[in-house]
Amino acid sequence: MSAVAETVDGYSVGSALLNSKVLVLNRSYLPVHVTSVKRAFALLYQGVARAVDEQYRTFDFASWRDLAVEVNHDRVGVVGGFVRVPRVLLLIAYERVPKRHVRFSRFNIYARDNNTCQYCGRRLPRTELNLDHVIPRSRGGTSTWENVVCSCHTCNRRKGGQTPEEAGMLLIGRPKRPQWTPFTTEMFSLRRYHEWMPFLTTVDSAYWNTELIQD
Repeated sequence: MSAVAETVDGYSVGSALLNSKVLVLNRSYLPVHVTSVKRAFALLYQGVARAVDEQYRTFDFASWRDLAVEVNHDRVGVVGGFVRVPRVLLLIAYERVPKRHVRFSRFNIYARDNNTCQYCGRRLPRTELNLDHVIPRSRGGTSTWENVVCSCHTCNRRKGGQTPEEAGMLLIGRPKRPQWTPFTTEMFSLRRYHEWMPFLTTVDSAYWNTELIQD
């Protein structure tokens, strides 16, 4: 631990830990924010949030302080010992997901379509899916939420440069801009801790979350 330290609610915290990150969930266990360790301890101490461990158990400040600290846990010094650094917080009363710009990206298109081919209805791993222009670009189709869907390789080859009607294929749903905002942009720019993984979809941000050019 760094020799330089600050005090957080009476606890001595090494400066190297102050800017490391804590994942914040709403009361439905959906990621809504990333905060600092310093702020996380304040929220926990104030009773606004509860710490979440690897078994999805939740703890108030007192019970978290009394939890055993293992060798692999980040820790901060307290009088008489150490306390674990919480890496996941659950907000007790917060339900909403904050509104942000919905990025037109592969990740969000696949999320909107639930990793399901919009022609045959099969839900597949993303490696077995790609994006399809409903109205082909060669026919004047644009790269927009309303004209791009998730498609399996087989259906994509079958459709080719045709419209769905010409190929005798039906869309299982009308594509549109989603109203939700996936919590992804911030996550992929940060170091992610193993405690976060159950609450995140682990994909490669450079490919999946790159903004696609809309026509």
